[in-house]
Formats: sequence, structure tokens, C-alpha cells
Amino acid sequence: MAVDDKHISYRIYLVAVFIFLIAIAIVVKLTNIQWVEGNYYRKLAKQRTVRNFVIPANKGNIYSADGSLLATSIPNYEIRFDSKAANEENFEKYIKPLSDSLSVILGRPSGYYQNELRKARANKNRYYLIARNLSYTQYVRIKGFPLFSLGAFKGGIIIEQETVRKHPIGKIAERTIGYDRFDPATGVEVGKGIEWAFKSYLNGKDGKILKQKIAKGQWKPIRDVNEIDPQDGYDVISTIDVFIQDIAHHALLKQLEDYEADHGCVVVMETQTGHVKAISNLGRAEDGSYYETTNYAIAESHEPGSTFKLVDLMTILEDKVADTSTVYDSKGGEIRYYGRAVRDSHKGGYGKISLARGFELSSNTVMVQAVYENYKNNPSKFVDHIKGYGLHKTLGLHFKGEGRAIIPHPGDKNWSGVSLPWMAFGYGVSVTPMQTLTYYNSVANNGVMVKPQFVSEIKEWNKTIKKFDVEVINPQVCSPETNKKLKAVLLNVVKKGTGSKLYSKDFSMAGKTGTAQVNYGKAGKEGLYYASSFVGYFPAEHPKYSCIVVVHKPNTSKNNYYGADVAGPVFKRIAQKIFTDAPSTNKIKKLDSKIPKQEYSYDNYDVEARKKPKLIPNLKGMPGMDAIALLENLDIKVKVIGVGKVKKQSIQAGQNINKNTIIVLELS
Repeated sequence: MAVDDKHISYRIYLVAVFIFLIAIAIVVKLTNIQWVEGNYYRKLAKQRTVRNFVIPANKGNIYSADGSLLATSIPNYEIRFDSKAANEENFEKYIKPLSDSLSVILGRPSGYYQNELRKARANKNRYYLIARNLSYTQYVRIKGFPLFSLGAFKGGIIIEQETVRKHPIGKIAERTIGYDRFDPATGVEVGKGIEWAFKSYLNGKDGKILKQKIAKGQWKPIRDVNEIDPQDGYDVISTIDVFIQDIAHHALLKQLEDYEADHGCVVVMETQTGHVKAISNLGRAEDGSYYETTNYAIAESHEPGSTFKLVDLMTILEDKVADTSTVYDSKGGEIRYYGRAVRDSHKGGYGKISLARGFELSSNTVMVQAVYENYKNNPSKFVDHIKGYGLHKTLGLHFKGEGRAIIPHPGDKNWSGVSLPWMAFGYGVSVTPMQTLTYYNSVANNGVMVKPQFVSEIKEWNKTIKKFDVEVINPQVCSPETNKKLKAVLLNVVKKGTGSKLYSKDFSMAGKTGTAQVNYGKAGKEGLYYASSFVGYFPAEHPKYSCIVVVHKPNTSKNNYYGADVAGPVFKRIAQKIFTDAPSTNKIKKLDSKIPKQEYSYDNYDVEARKKPKLIPNLKGMPGMDAIALLENLDIKVKVIGVGKVKKQSIQAGQNINKNTIIVLELS
């Protein structure tokens, strides 16, 4: 018995020692946690219960020169359904009216939504998609539907919001307006156009707010003020004019469709400032439709063809090695250099004609002879002139991806005996349409070459943050005497040269046609195609705008692939519509004088208008600006959604107009 008691005592001692050791270990661990690792665990606890949340800054808008909205950020909503949130009673009570309401706004039958919602509940789906890409108005309506109006915990509605970038004018100038977004595939930001080039101004700076985790995984702000307040982005005012942009876009689109061309571009630039008023870049898709895909005007460097002949004439006149009256023999329309032929498009040539007439008729043989005879012993002198005009380098635009110019120079590995004569009619060199336009614009601007501008200023509300002034690239490309002669021959190109089909006695234009063979040395006859172009300015006497049109790969089966036939009509349509639809009058006489006939008509109208009861007019199909003016004359307050023509009006036509009536117009 004593032995058993002794064994029991040993066991008690062992247990006591064990408990004592555990106690010591606990004390050591607590001490370690409290004093040694205390900072680490306090920091970890804070990270899990207190967190800084990003407050996104509002991105700035992009406006056109006339104040139209080109790009803006709007909220985009996605509605989902937690099928287990609602109790059985509420679910059965509201599923029918909820489905009816969803059917009205989303378009599918009510039975479809009943089946889908029941299926989601049976499968215990807590994240069933109801609809995505909803506007704020649609979101507010759905949030008030039966069952959903009970909220997230009782009604099961889940609302997810994101901000998306929208272009109110649609696809027009989409490539130039551009984008700035995060690419999940590469993990980096990507972008194009104004959005990307001016993102440092548009994006603003995100703010931060400190929140603490509370029950059910929710977070609430710790204090009333933000840690860092967000700074909204600035607005960018572009040089684009929506009116001119619309004209240019549709003029180019029509011609591309008519000639089944591969792609094309058009740029309209203000002569004195370099402000780009319109730019359209359209490429053909597989289905035959055209989209803004690549910024061809800026990125595509190619052989210009005959539009490059202005370089020949300017250089020759500047060096005084020949004059516009100097006579050259077109030699039957063909001349050879080192065994290779230079031919005129007109078979048989033009006989003996002056240099000016050779330019007006775009004679390859005349222009090549004029260049080769005067510079064959010193080709570097001719090439140095080209570089003096700035055609060998990029324009330094804000946009990335500007095409690289190629101007060969004697001594280069690719220079040969035919390099100089081939350069004379626009082959063996490569420039972008924007470079060509900038060069021609300098002639229109009396020799002053200005840099193309796409943005005029950065603004914060009515406060100007930064203004982009006119940037002169070259104050005098050529002498005034040379410039005067160039203007004369460019006018004659349209009056009696290759562009004579475009001539109108009512409206003066000046410019140069161009037709270039592309890919002639890469893929044989199957790969060869034509690029048709026209570049010039208008009105010819006092140039206000310069313009270039380039159309690649027109359908040659129509046997009309020359610049005057394909690109020229686009130029003419743009020029005439700008000045026909938006005429300018220098002086208005007798502005205050009254015309008796008009006064009588107005008085009669006023009397009749007072007799008739005021009713809501039918506005569908009417241009938005006209509809607004009409309604405001009826003392009706107007709210407008979208741009374009009236698609829908909130108050039907024929209803009486009450005091303080507000009507909502949806435009498209």
C-alpha cells in the first residue's frame, strides 16, 4: 500500500512539473509576443482591421474646339442577385412582380426571369447575373423593383459599379481621341491618341481614406476626413471641330466605299495655327465596313508619288537654276536613266512645255529632267534642301508611333544612280501624310511652317492650366518670291492641270494630285497597288485651311485610281461643305433696319400663336439643338441625354403644357 502511495506521489510531481513548465513556456511566449514581437503583431492586427482604401479621382473630359464633348467618364452598373438572401415568404411574394418589371426594362419575357430566378435559388447561387452595362437611370429603376427594394440583406440585390470612358460623338475620330486602359494580359497600361498622350493631365491623382473592419466583413471610415483627398483630372480642349470632323469623316467614308479601298485618311488643318480641325483614319474590315483602326495620317510612312514634286519646284526656284518658264522636252512621255524608264501617265508625253506646265500636268519626264540636269553633279545639294524643309525627321507630335521619314543621301548604302531621278517624282523616299500636309501648309502660310497641334489648352473648369501656343518649325521655308510662284502653279493645277475636274468658278482651291505605286518591288504584280492622294489648301487667295486626302488600294477594275479621281473629290467635298454650310460674312450692312414684309409676317405669327393652345410638339427625328430651341420658346425646361437627333421624348406629343413642365429628350 505504501508503495502505491509512493508511485502516486511521483506521478503528481511529474504532472506538477509538466504544468509548471507549460506555464513557464506560456509566460515566455506571452513576454516574447508582448515585448519582442509586439510591434510585428500590432502592425499585423492593424493591417487586418484597418486599411487604406483608394478614392479614385474623377478623370477629366476631352472637348472639341467648339465645346462638344468628345470623351467623358460615366458610371456603368452591373446587377446581380443573391438568391439565398431573401426569405421564402418574400421570395414567393415578389418573384412575379420582379420578373414583370425586369421584362419591361431588359426585354425578355417575364417567364424567362421567373425560371432563371427560381433556378438560381434552387442551386443556391449567391451571385446570379441579372444585367450588366446599365446606365445610371436603368440602375435606379431596377434598384426600386419589388424584392430588390428591400435592399442587399433582405432583397438579395448586389450592385457593382465601374467607371467607363464614353465617346458621345460615336466612332468619329475615335483613333485620335484614343484610350488609356490597363491590359490584364501584360499587367501594364496601354493607350493611344489624346487620352494616352495627355493622361498626366486627364487622370488626376487618387485619394486615400482609412477604414476599419466591422461585422460581416464590412468597412467603415475611421474619421470624417480623408487621409489624402483625390485631385480630379483636368479637362483637355482639343483643336478638333465636330462640324468639320463630321464632314471629313463622311466624305472619306463615301469614297472608300465607292472604290472598295483598303484604307485611307484625311486631315484638315488651320493654316496659320496648325490646329488640326479634323482627322479621320478608316480601314476596311473583313465584312467590308470601315473602322478607325490605325492612325494612318501620323503612323503610315510611304512613298508619296507626285505630291513630292513641290519639293522639286521649290528647290529649283530657290537655287535659281531654272524658272517656271524654262522649257523642257517631255520626249514622247518616256526617258531612261541607267536602263530604267521614267514614264508620263499620258502616253506620248506633252511635247515641249514649261517647267510650270510640267508641274501642273504632273509630267514625270519634265520634273525628273529639271532635277537631274541641275543636281546630277551635286545630288547632296538637292537632298540638303529636303532636309532643310524638315521632311527627313518626325514632327515631334505628342502621339506615340509617328512614322519615320526616309530620305536617302549620297553615300548611303542604298544610294544609286537612279536615286536622284526617282526622288524627283516621289519614289525612293518615304513620308507620312501629316508631314506632307505640314509642308504644303507652309506654302499656304506664306512660307511659315507651323507644327500640327491637336490640343489647344488644359483647363480646370474656367481656369486655364496650360495653353499650347502656335509652334513655328521653320519661319521661312522659302523666299517670298518663290512662295508666290508656287501658289500660282498650285492654283493652276486645279484650274487647268491634273486637278481640273475639281475646278469650280464659284470656289477657289489650290493643290497637287498624287498617284503612287506601292509595293512595286516586294510582291510582284500581285502585291502592287496604288495610293491616290490630293493635298492643298482653300480658299486659294486667302488660305484658311489646308487638307490632305490619301486613299490606299482603290479598286483598279473601275480604271480610276488617279489622285484627281479618287482623293480629289473628297478634298473638294470637304472644302465646299465647310464654306457652303458655314459661310462667313465680313460685313453686315443695315443690321438695325426693319424689313416691312418680315415685320408683317412676324406680327401675324405672334397673333396666331397666342390664339392656339400650347401643346407638346412631336420632336422625334428632329436635330437636338432645334428641339431644344423650340421647347425653350414654349417655356419648357429641357434635359438632354446623348447627342444627335431626338429618339425619344418623356412627354408624348399633343399633351398640354403645364407650368414648370420638364421634358427629357433622348438623342442618338
